[in-house]
Amino acid sequence: MNAVTSGTLTKVPEVTLGFWIIKILATTLGETGGDTVTMTMNFGYLAGTAIFLVALVILVALQIAAKKFHPFLYWATIVASTTVGTTMADFADRSLGTGYAGGSIILFSCLLAVLGLWHRSEGSVSVETVSTPRVEAFYWAAITFSQTLGTALGDWVADAGLGYEGGALLFGAALAVVAAAYFWTKTSRVLLFWAAFILTRPLGATVGDFLDKPLNHGGLALSRPIASAALAGLIIALIVILPQRAGNHPQAREAVT
Repeated sequence: MNAVTSGTLTKVPEVTLGFWIIKILATTLGETGGDTVTMTMNFGYLAGTAIFLVALVILVALQIAAKKFHPFLYWATIVASTTVGTTMADFADRSLGTGYAGGSIILFSCLLAVLGLWHRSEGSVSVETVSTPRVEAFYWAAITFSQTLGTALGDWVADAGLGYEGGALLFGAALAVVAAAYFWTKTSRVLLFWAAFILTRPLGATVGDFLDKPLNHGGLALSRPIASAALAGLIIALIVILPQRAGNHPQAREAVT
């Protein structure tokens, strides 16, 4: 009898350098895009959250219904989640008055709860297991809370005195530490993935704020719609240029005769 390993492809992309480049650009687009709707177009945080939440729910439903990995659908869903994260965090921090610290603690607790339920249900929170509707639901819930948490963290650090440039440097340095742990330690790859995923959000948030916030607030005062369009165009180009392969989901070994 021989033991062989079979596997199925997940409906999320393989985690490569290209994945992280597009992820950071998507989080920056989420910040400028969210600010375009809530501030430039004056819809406000609540209406902006409702608009993007509807888009996110539709895209997640399409993603779950899809039979295989579709790069443009996946990244559109990521952009929707990061834009919802922007408007939801701003609504909680500013309209509900929880403040950056309070909002970050609440969102971190929600993220831990989702990851805890996911692990209890499936025995793992690895993205390599995202191949069933139930796991996808956990995955996108965790993604959305991590995006929202990242926005709150970015705003908290920038408002604490570091500014947008200082915040970007801080979160960039934190990502470098995570990368070093990946290459030179045996730290859990699942833990490092989620740490990197969370940290790329405040990095993108601070870069986005630096691009579009007024000069007297430490930003460059660039046009939010133009910055958003440029980022969207760059993301589309990279999706086309960079390899977009579905990740592999290793299954248990099966014995065959």
